[in-house]
Amino acid sequence: MALTSKQRSQLRGLASSMDTILQVGKGGITENVIASADEALRSRELIKGKVLENSMLTAREACDALSAACNAEQVQVIGTKFVLFRRNPKEPKIQLVKSKK
Repeated sequence: MALTSKQRSQLRGLASSMDTILQVGKGGITENVIASADEALRSRELIKGKVLENSMLTAREACDALSAACNAEQVQVIGTKFVLFRRNPKEPKIQLVKSKK
């Protein structure tokens, strides 16, 4: 499911007040990081992550790898932070704006 620009904007607004719950360190994208991101996406749908200074990855690279591993949509990457979204098919928590077609 590709996000429209209005949906992406809505999710960026929701993420602005969120705390960072995922950190990528010098170990990079490990199985533990993927499992943590997957569980957080299942329960919250929208998560904010940060790439620490000692990591060999950029925020864009970490976001690309995690979105592919967790089957999530990339919402935003700014500096060392990134935001991911994945709708929970059974219990959706975030109601996205409809795209006009």
